[in-house]
Amino acid sequence: MKTLSQPTLILSLLSLLLLLFLLAQFPPPAQAKFSRLGVHRPRSPTQARRQPDDDDVESDFVTFYYNQTLDHFNYRPESYTTFRQRYIVNVKHWGGGGATTNAPILVYFGLEGRIEHALENIGFLTENAPHFKALLLYIEHRYYGESVPFGSWEKASRNAASLGYLTSAQAMADYAAVILHVKRTHSAGNSPVIVVGGSYGGMLASWFRLKYPHIALGALASSAPILYFDGVKPGGGYYSIVSKDFKEASESCYKTIRKSWVEIERVASKRNGLSILSKKFKTCSRLRRTFDLKDYLDSLYSEAAQYDEPPDYPVGIVCSAIDGAPNDDVLGQIFAGVVAYMGDSSCYDVASDSAPPAPSASAWSWQMCSELVFPIGHDGGDDTMFPPAPFDLKSFTKICRSRFGIVPQPHWVTTFYGGHDLKLALHRFASNIIFSNGLRDPYSSGGVLENISDSIIAVSTINGNTFTMFFTLVCLLTDKLIINYS
Repeated sequence: MKTLSQPTLILSLLSLLLLLFLLAQFPPPAQAKFSRLGVHRPRSPTQARRQPDDDDVESDFVTFYYNQTLDHFNYRPESYTTFRQRYIVNVKHWGGGGATTNAPILVYFGLEGRIEHALENIGFLTENAPHFKALLLYIEHRYYGESVPFGSWEKASRNAASLGYLTSAQAMADYAAVILHVKRTHSAGNSPVIVVGGSYGGMLASWFRLKYPHIALGALASSAPILYFDGVKPGGGYYSIVSKDFKEASESCYKTIRKSWVEIERVASKRNGLSILSKKFKTCSRLRRTFDLKDYLDSLYSEAAQYDEPPDYPVGIVCSAIDGAPNDDVLGQIFAGVVAYMGDSSCYDVASDSAPPAPSASAWSWQMCSELVFPIGHDGGDDTMFPPAPFDLKSFTKICRSRFGIVPQPHWVTTFYGGHDLKLALHRFASNIIFSNGLRDPYSSGGVLENISDSIIAVSTINGNTFTMFFTLVCLLTDKLIINYS
């Protein structure tokens, strides 16, 4: 029987993983996906996924803790401090790592949230493990979940000095240490490693393949906007796609939203206008400025587009409510969309500063204020339902200084990982990465959408049916291959 070369084997494995990744319709995580600083809100009750607790973790998944080094890149005494980093292993279908088997290790990279969410939401790994006799490894990101340095979130977040160890480079060094540890403990030195991630985790997966090619033979990066930095892609791309999603769902809904921003300001200019708006939108506290209401609606529409997945399809839910309300009251139509998305409530928490942020949101805000500076803004124009509001680095810096006492570094990602002339750079030295994007995802505007080489592949999905049919053929062909990792 035919034995495949290693590059072909890796791409075959990645292709099948990509199929299952998309068949599972893997969404961005519920806790946050590149939310703008100070704007992140929970997903609506109708969209929120059940958050599993320890009792939900199946017996096949075993939790471990690795004594992780605090600072991988310095040799000061405090750098050798350790913290407990959580990782989860599933060996149910593990074929072993001996010289004659070399079954693969599939590694899921944790992102800005608790790692156990992946066990429920990333079913394609467990479904695919029997086929490859794979060991599954899930690693929690430092400063999230239970993997918090200094013993508690309060201590870890007390100042910029303690938060300064929260970087993408430190996180990837953590992942490298855990992977090598697991390979040693399972006698899997010759087993190939494929790293997988979505959203920020997808960025880490692609960057890990570039920075640690001796550890990971391939990477699957889903919805990974690695080009949304330093002006590589237009800052208005995100909201352009949000607008497009709504317009495709209902042009009348799109036009109503587009008109609503002026109407909010018109009502607010009246005597007691903010009180009128507060009553109209049933806010939990009286509005002090129109910004809070507009920011709330901005987040709601963006979230609906970003998580526009079956079975609910929240963009359709919002637009159906807007279109179904009396069309002689624009703000009444908008409020109907809020109720449809958020659920019927006695009041709506519109104020952006009404409650302290959760630890995961604070940690993510730190990352955005330090190195992950996404210049997302509204460009304005005829193809958007949002008013002009381009990204303002000066204002953003002011927010970050006020909150953390630091200055954002907008050029660091492209300096350290690349971005400008990425196609040329990756074509010269990189291999075995699949970038997958759904074109209705606003962050696809910062993703890799074109093939770079025969082994750096971009797959874009317009709708599930066409893509599923195509990759089912790939799956059937791949299943006939004899995979030999020796």
